[in-house]
Amino acid sequence: MIRIGVDVGGTNTDAVVLNGPEVIGGAKRPTTADVHSGVRAAIAAALEAAAMAPASVDAVMVGTTHFVNALVERKRLAPTGLIRLCLPSGSSLKPFADWPTDLMQSMGLGFRLVDGGYEMDGRELAPLNPGQILTAVRELRAEGCTELAISAVFATIRGDSEREAAALIAAEFPDMAITLSQDIGRIGLLERENAATINAALRPLAESVVAAFGSIREAMGLKCPLFFTANDGTLIDSAEVARLPVLTFACGPTNSMRGAAYLSGVKNALVVDIGGTTTDVGEVRDGFPRLAGTSVEVVDVRTNFSMPDVISVGLGGGSLIKPGGRVGPESVGRELITRAMVFGGDTLTASDIVVAAGRATMGTHPAPKVENIEAYLAAIEQIVADAVARSRTSAEVMPVLAVGGGSVLMGDEVDGLKVIRPPHFDLANAVGAAIAQISGESSKIIPVTAGLTREEAIESVAAEARAMAIARGAAPDSIIVLSKSDVPLSYLPGNNLSISVTVVGDLKLEAR
Repeated sequence: MIRIGVDVGGTNTDAVVLNGPEVIGGAKRPTTADVHSGVRAAIAAALEAAAMAPASVDAVMVGTTHFVNALVERKRLAPTGLIRLCLPSGSSLKPFADWPTDLMQSMGLGFRLVDGGYEMDGRELAPLNPGQILTAVRELRAEGCTELAISAVFATIRGDSEREAAALIAAEFPDMAITLSQDIGRIGLLERENAATINAALRPLAESVVAAFGSIREAMGLKCPLFFTANDGTLIDSAEVARLPVLTFACGPTNSMRGAAYLSGVKNALVVDIGGTTTDVGEVRDGFPRLAGTSVEVVDVRTNFSMPDVISVGLGGGSLIKPGGRVGPESVGRELITRAMVFGGDTLTASDIVVAAGRATMGTHPAPKVENIEAYLAAIEQIVADAVARSRTSAEVMPVLAVGGGSVLMGDEVDGLKVIRPPHFDLANAVGAAIAQISGESSKIIPVTAGLTREEAIESVAAEARAMAIARGAAPDSIIVLSKSDVPLSYLPGNNLSISVTVVGDLKLEAR
């Protein structure tokens, strides 16, 4: 199978071509202001390096930062309304209580609380009130909301109230796009509805991004399916990204970690990915990133969908060098190849430092002469060492995999651990996209009764996860369990288990 992996970063866009397990071509091109011309240039260069015709490609996998950047920049966010099915008992803490004010304003947020939702054991809090729901939608539309999110108390236990409310709204307002919280988050009402609201605000942008990448594929003669990489290092198709863009937020560092493990053959390691602007540090276990075990913050908003446990710091090849041995966190970003001194610019960057120190060779001009160069090298190494130390969860000795174009900033050892630079280390993120598999994940609270054993409860959740993976395009006979957990909820009456199961499988492509 011929695959193209693409990763769009803040500084560079990388592309690789894989023939089965082998990397047969790759290229790195500057990320352009319009993004898409940089993607086309990287794909074209990678195909040329691989001596491969576009028509021979079986699939294209893309990792993009479009959606998280839109949140960070507070741009291209649709006015969004939230309906929480919770009354009469779920009104003590209002939606968006801890959101940044400027983000709320940029999204034009509004909300309504209505009857509905469930207890954790599935008992109904109150029946749905159709008139109440439709009135809430009319009021939110009058306030300017064009997108809608629906969350219900314990929707991950029983999701029928969210679905019934969505069907009711769709019949009355067929032009209203709706995001259900049960499709995104896990247990935890506020975090789940935060994720659903963000998703709704990004949905129009997602449709345009998916369409743009589809146009690139057609213009380049790539007659194959287009997939996007998700937060957990697996694939989702274009239609699902258009519907659930938040699932791609952390695909950049995840792709790097997956690619680092694949290229090095080391399945358990710490990964340091240094780009032009930031350094991302995380741990891989069995070739997949360690996921955050609790809620995670996205642009200062608490959410609870699957995200890798990654520490990001402001260090990259374009980091600015300041007097007194200080480095970053400001960076020239994608302007590195015009502003750095080794490329003929007038700005001293971290790349200039490592070239001047003889650690790397790059650029079109001689290395600048820098006073106190050792102080700057020490500052760079200290930033990386601190991030690695924060990422370690035990005293276990494991290698550090250095990837990304900026990894030339690192020495051969960090925090007492050996540094390994695998082949194609500068393209690891694109490799991670190309090797991505299909996943399925299910999380449930299940009462274990006399007629249901613990093993049967876990298997019921695993079956849901497998069905989800198959529906997304996984080959059934390739599916394996990536992770599973069952935690007794001792603070609730009865024998209740909180069960989570994640499975992965190889992409199944129809013969062409």
